[in-house]
Amino acid sequence: MIAAKDKPPHLTPEEYFAWEEQQLEKHEYINGQVYAMSGGSANHSRIAVRFTTTIDTHLDSSNCITGNSDLRINIVGTNNYTYPDVSVTCDVRDKTTTQYITYPCLIVEVLSASTEAYDRGSKFRMYRNNPVLIDYLLVSSTRIEMDLYHKNEVGDWLILNYKEGDTIELKSINLSFPIEQIYRSLTLTPEA
Repeated sequence: MIAAKDKPPHLTPEEYFAWEEQQLEKHEYINGQVYAMSGGSANHSRIAVRFTTTIDTHLDSSNCITGNSDLRINIVGTNNYTYPDVSVTCDVRDKTTTQYITYPCLIVEVLSASTEAYDRGSKFRMYRNNPVLIDYLLVSSTRIEMDLYHKNEVGDWLILNYKEGDTIELKSINLSFPIEQIYRSLTLTPEA
């Protein structure tokens, strides 16, 4: 998804929820400002669907919730809300909210040229304040590459780079799979 600053200029969280219900597109809400989320490429969509399906199937008999890009995340300790491509929460506190989750253990963002710096930078800085988040996976839509930011047992964030031939390991949900499973049948071309 591509974020673009939109009007109105400043809303309370309650005004944001009411306002967004009347909009045709989704908007992230950061520090009182709304940002329109425009569509991504066909590969972006197909990769996000494959992740959602793979994860949801894996967690089918669990108490965890798999969300797609329609499920907001409330950034812990703030009134900020984002729409990641895929998220998973296993936290009971998220079972009582209807418009968002707050405690995901896994977040997946499919990258595009216009969002990569934001997803790797300020968006990750917001996400990593969440004490429950264990895995933050950034997925290329133009190459067979993924970068996993994994929080270890002592709270340090490690970066694991995956490429063709590798097996992705998401410890947050006890799931491993070959990277090619997500990229099967896709024509990958660099963004211009």
